[in-house]
Amino acid sequence: MREKLESLHPIELEINDVSDDHRGHAGWKEGGETHFHIYIVSNAFINKSKLECHKIINELLSEEIKNIHSLSISTKR
Repeated sequence: MREKLESLHPIELEINDVSDDHRGHAGWKEGGETHFHIYIVSNAFINKSKLECHKIINELLSEEIKNIHSLSISTKR
């Protein structure tokens, strides 16, 4: 994920595996990597709506998203 998101030249980028917070919930698996939160600040998001920013990230991570249960995204521009 990090490599693909680096293409947005982020000013700040955090990718957190928050799977343990969802232990026992749908989609959770032993070992994690089922639930992620991304926080990204990038000039690529200037003049874009929240929806447009999320679409950019979803397109970049389309393959990774197929293999996880949940992805939450926080963007700043």
